[in-house]
Amino acid sequence: MARLTLPSLQDLSARDRRTLGIGGAIAAVLFVLAVILPLERSVGQLQRRVRHKRAELAWMHRVGPELAAAGPARRDSTLPLLVLIDQTARQAGLGGALAGSNPNGRGALSVQLQQAPFDQMIGWLARLQQNQGVEVAAARIETAGRPGLVNASLQLKRP
Repeated sequence: MARLTLPSLQDLSARDRRTLGIGGAIAAVLFVLAVILPLERSVGQLQRRVRHKRAELAWMHRVGPELAAAGPARRDSTLPLLVLIDQTARQAGLGGALAGSNPNGRGALSVQLQQAPFDQMIGWLARLQQNQGVEVAAARIETAGRPGLVNASLQLKRP
């Protein structure tokens, strides 16, 4: 088996040594431009991002206890429940699904939704509870034939 030996730098002609030197210099410059500089830029951006996130976290730690003590933000709406439900349902994109609503005693309302997107309905009910203090006293929810759509009969009330 023959052994492969590479010529030493002294064995190369002056022209080959010059070509090899220029090629090596170009390869080094390309390596710096294509690899090192982008990595350095990325590291700098990530370091700035970490500093920003740490500042946000410190702010959250400062105001967190104050916000927790304040409790959920509620708007004490003077709107009648019927008007409030109608407006918020339309804002939530459920206006077309609102099939009817009937007052049901003091501060209560019976609401029917047809072909309502389930996720939108749940988000709407959560916002009603968080922002307005409106609670779901009872709910009957059935599939509406198509995935994601439901028919619902809800009993909503203010505390």
